[in-house]
Amino acid sequence: MDSIDVVLLTKNSERMLTKCLDSLYQNVPVHRLIVVDGYSSDATLAIVQTYQQKHCNVDIIFDNGTRASARQKGIMAVQTEWFMFLDSDVVLCRDWFQKAIKNITPQVGAVWGTEVWSTLKNPKMLNLFLIITRKIFEIRGGTHDTLIQTFLVKDIQIPKELHVFEDTYIKNHITKKGFKIIACYNPFCIHFRPDSVWTFKGSLNIATESLRLGNPRLISKLLLAYSYYTAYSFYQFFTNNK
Repeated sequence: MDSIDVVLLTKNSERMLTKCLDSLYQNVPVHRLIVVDGYSSDATLAIVQTYQQKHCNVDIIFDNGTRASARQKGIMAVQTEWFMFLDSDVVLCRDWFQKAIKNITPQVGAVWGTEVWSTLKNPKMLNLFLIITRKIFEIRGGTHDTLIQTFLVKDIQIPKELHVFEDTYIKNHITKKGFKIIACYNPFCIHFRPDSVWTFKGSLNIATESLRLGNPRLISKLLLAYSYYTAYSFYQFFTNNK
């Protein structure tokens, strides 16, 4: 594959967007960058326009719904054989695309690069995080930096109410067709979560949203892993407020 379409969801994403897009264009052969924007009111669209001026391959779609409806619009706009979902607050590792395609076989429908939180510095904590994050992906999927075979999802109809766990729906849609999803430690992306996450309120909000919108059976499988995430968030909160 010579190049791929990339679907990027944005909404007031100016904080990390330049670093994200720089890493994308440096490490992925972008056929088109499909930006699905939730009517940003900050500098997001101005930043996107600079990449359109430089690369002349950016399409902007607007969506005021959920992550599910935004991802649906992005998928429908894809034209290449494979495409990539990319989060707007991640930075890709060097040679991300070349590392990802090494995992492709006729049975593979998607390749996911592990996310690594930018605040993780302790080697032991990082190793534990990588193991837990991969287990979480095997249960619920993820779209931080994911390469997907397009024909497998062109018929998908993601329930519009799925503002979280829409990645689970996509994962299950692919695996139900008999294709594998490969979770890699390399390639990977560095995830620069917003500072609000590392607060007591922010941690509770994330946990509450997941519990409210998630399938109870799915949540029960993720409970132990999410307990680690919550504990780490509290650790960051207390560390930052010493």
